[in-house]
Amino acid sequence: MRSYGMGDPELDRRIAELVADACPNPHADLVAEIITTALKLHRDNPSRGDLKLVNTALKEMRYSMLVFSRHTEPKVTVFGSARTPEGHPDFVLAEEFSREMARREWGVITGAGPGIMLAGSRGAGIEHSYGVNIRLPFEADANDHISPERTVNFKYFFTRKLAFVKESHAFAIFPGGFGTLDEMFELLTLVQTGKSDLHPIVLMESEDSGYWSQILPVLNEVLTKGGYISPHDPTLFSVHHDPVAAADELCRFYANYHSQRYVNGRLVLRLQKAPDPETLARLNEEFSDIVAGEPMRVIEPTEAEIADNDALDLERISFRFDRRSFGRLRQLVDQLNDLVSPPAVVHPPAPMGEEQAERPW
Repeated sequence: MRSYGMGDPELDRRIAELVADACPNPHADLVAEIITTALKLHRDNPSRGDLKLVNTALKEMRYSMLVFSRHTEPKVTVFGSARTPEGHPDFVLAEEFSREMARREWGVITGAGPGIMLAGSRGAGIEHSYGVNIRLPFEADANDHISPERTVNFKYFFTRKLAFVKESHAFAIFPGGFGTLDEMFELLTLVQTGKSDLHPIVLMESEDSGYWSQILPVLNEVLTKGGYISPHDPTLFSVHHDPVAAADELCRFYANYHSQRYVNGRLVLRLQKAPDPETLARLNEEFSDIVAGEPMRVIEPTEAEIADNDALDLERISFRFDRRSFGRLRQLVDQLNDLVSPPAVVHPPAPMGEEQAERPW
């Protein structure tokens, strides 16, 4: 593969030297590429507006990663309307749900504003609350239940949404408007296409809300019956009215399943406990529609995982996945989780990183 550089060996040498002088870093090659990209952009003679966009986005991503890198507890993102008033049943539900997740030693990420976001932050408490605030003319400051050290302010929605997805292990989506639906559909698109690893997703509403119970039948009629999504795609989420049941659902996702990785074209699922031969044979038969040629088998850590010291203490299964049936993959994960009793405390993996090099999309 052609190396990524400025086309000037002396300039490339100076960039590498600058990176080395700044700080020893095992990923110095990528830092050098970032600088190279900035200099190529400089050569392109873009408008000042384009430069400000790239500059601001990079600054926001860098600071967000720094803030979240300091806190390793698992985190759930709470999406929902900024317009939901205090005392509304959905506000109360969001507060109770977030309090329950904090009781289980999870952090709660919100958009840091009013409404459902305020309920989530208040329920989690300042010790478990994180805010990714968006600067808007009518919502300037984060709410008072998030410490400044756990708050990131964004100019752009796209960098903010990246932070939501990258830093979260689970998602709870409450009733909301365009912004909430935008966040929900982008999240589902990332999971449905494999651009993000699988995450547990719950749609929350109070008993008398009628929000999801009105929206989902319409979506099913239009999208599923119209052939725009797979009939199995709705299994990527579930609907809940009870905060404890919703928290159980999110934690259950990590009862046995831990994480995934592609190695030599095969999908590797890392587990607390691999299925026995009889169960594995049953799963191979039941999920033969998503197994592309090579069946599921129990394996030892692969050479690639060993080289990266990647979850080596876990058991694992591997198979050649068809790379499109992610709703069915979620059903497989659910069955693997049924093989164990849910532990009192779950241990999700580190938050989502960049795609593995072997992931071809």
